[in-house]
Amino acid sequence: MTAPVEADPHLAARLRIAVARLYRRIRLKADMGVSPLQLSTLASIEKYGPLRLGELAARESMTAPTMTRLLALLDERELIVRSPDPVDARSTRVALSEAGAALLDEVRSQGTALLDAWMARLPEEQRAALAAALPALEALGTED
Repeated sequence: MTAPVEADPHLAARLRIAVARLYRRIRLKADMGVSPLQLSTLASIEKYGPLRLGELAARESMTAPTMTRLLALLDERELIVRSPDPVDARSTRVALSEAGAALLDEVRSQGTALLDAWMARLPEEQRAALAAALPALEALGTED
């Protein structure tokens, strides 16, 4: 039987801050070439697409006009492909282009390489602690 873990009243706050700082550090060091909002939108299109503009705006928690402007920027860089909606001829669907998929792969690879290098500098005990915590962190990251 394992000993009970002492409750840390600040655990959630510490975890939130640590994750936010780590994300920001990766974002600043990696040459993403797109804003975090553009990157999030591309990732949503990859995961759920092809999507109508309204569906995508709802997923990204933004207004339709803001999404329209964002998609125009992504379209200008040829990171998305628009196609007619087969159900509603008045609408279009947005999908990830080959260039958009390649950009997402590159950004993810850069972030992983940075994190791998930073983790290599940690003592073995801390790397083991991260490995042990990973299932719990992955469970926190799944959608409800």
